[in-house]
Amino acid sequence: MRQVTDGRVRLAVLGDCGASSQDLQRALAAVRAGRWWELTRWPGAYWVVAESGGHRFVCGHLARLRPVYYTLRGAPGAPGGPVRWATDAALLGYPLVADLPYLVAHLVVGGHHWPHRTAFEEIRAVPGGFGLLLEPSAPPRLIEVSRVEPVDELREGAARFGQALTDAVQHRVRHAGASVSADLSGGLDSSTAVLLVAAAGDVHAVTYTDGYTSAEDASFAARVAAHAYIRHTSTEGDARQLPFTFPPRAEAGGEPVFALANWAMDAAYLAPVAALPAHVTGHGGDTVLEASSACWVRLLQEGRRREAHRQVVAFARLRNTAPGPYWKTLKQAAELGRTGALERAAAVLERGPLPVQGAPAGWAWCRLEVSATWLTEQGRLQVAALLRQAARDQQSEHADTFDEWAALRAMGASARGWAPYAQTLGITPVYPYLDKEVVRAAFAVPALARRGLTAYKPLLRAALPQLPDWLTSRRSKGSFTAQRIAGLARHYSQLEELITSSPLAADGLIDPDAVRDALGQAARGQNATAIAHLHQLAVTCWWLTGQMPRREVAAC
Repeated sequence: MRQVTDGRVRLAVLGDCGASSQDLQRALAAVRAGRWWELTRWPGAYWVVAESGGHRFVCGHLARLRPVYYTLRGAPGAPGGPVRWATDAALLGYPLVADLPYLVAHLVVGGHHWPHRTAFEEIRAVPGGFGLLLEPSAPPRLIEVSRVEPVDELREGAARFGQALTDAVQHRVRHAGASVSADLSGGLDSSTAVLLVAAAGDVHAVTYTDGYTSAEDASFAARVAAHAYIRHTSTEGDARQLPFTFPPRAEAGGEPVFALANWAMDAAYLAPVAALPAHVTGHGGDTVLEASSACWVRLLQEGRRREAHRQVVAFARLRNTAPGPYWKTLKQAAELGRTGALERAAAVLERGPLPVQGAPAGWAWCRLEVSATWLTEQGRLQVAALLRQAARDQQSEHADTFDEWAALRAMGASARGWAPYAQTLGITPVYPYLDKEVVRAAFAVPALARRGLTAYKPLLRAALPQLPDWLTSRRSKGSFTAQRIAGLARHYSQLEELITSSPLAADGLIDPDAVRDALGQAARGQNATAIAHLHQLAVTCWWLTGQMPRREVAAC
């Protein structure tokens, strides 16, 4: 923690902040004037706490790597008192009661529709891209600090993005002052990060492989390591490292995340680099380097139908996919808008059981897939009520903006939720792709320009032309589907017991028989579309088992 003061004007930064002492001193003028967003422009992942004239501003990270929680209940024993905030929900001073309806909604349609909610009842979160302003005798206000400054085309924003990413990576290397470690999966994101680290210091890269992971990924990882002349350890896993081996039972973290099911794999391949001062990852690269087909929905929203149709047809044909269903889904998304899509999804859930069907092609504001068929009537009504509430909340009605911030917050949640387990493994992860200025530079480039038709992640090649062509020209990407199917089969009995005896089933929100059928099919490789949903359900149920003592205490 570092702090500066000038009379009653105070500023503190906590965490990994790239601001110099002079930067902090100059920023007191911004605090005095209430230009809060200026306090978020330094590289790193940190909290800001600023005070001036009775106003207090608290802010975390654009992707919420550094979260801020608050409650409107006031101090324990003094309802209606000052708003309480903390960097960890457990520090608010209240028993933490798991919010089961929200957790089910998160499973079925994703948590991005409720960026202010948390996994706990009556505990709010400051959404990524916002700070919390507390004023005397006034309700708390959320202050937007995203401040993305758009450019017109990819070429205009590429150099800024390349510099921001380079600074974000190499700032961590300089700050560590020693050898650092890095993930090297062989994909574009981790490979780029490793090459940038190697250009600034000493790095030990680590890779995980087994009989189910991509041999092409492993080959690219080895080629990147050889190209950069760095130390590289590739760990060959076996059945003991398959997914759905959870951490030893300990204090559960603040939320369930996918990585909890990969504990054995993480423990194996990260062991050679435990205790190094920083571990650089490529986490979040997909979010900032690429855009989804929501960019074509945005074209439709702006009335640019012919341009949207031309790009959609070209994209589909290049991938040997029928353009018709894809186009139909995108048109429907544009016609409904965010509010209409959420209201429609709520109505579908209220009407009755959903038929089991495949995921529709194309982008949608709110997608009801296989996990929605696992809900009981009570579960459907609970999720529908939350969707109707979300439809009234203020979020961007522009499809591309909504989607990129939803993806960013999801990446932040994944990284944030893994933090306590990384600490147990002796790892200090850093996420340069989620750095504030990297995100701003990426989102400044139009989503349409980041959505390549023939090129994969065109922003990367334009931003860092020094990267080897054999890397940036790669079009393929490894899949973990076979690995997860094998993990489901190996741990089927434990997963069945975990899910069917969970609080979600006990409270009548999910149908154990429906989940059991889906689990059995996925473990036999017959229902690949359910795998990601079963993964999320499994980590949610495992996480809830660690919350049960708190729920029982809270109910006394």
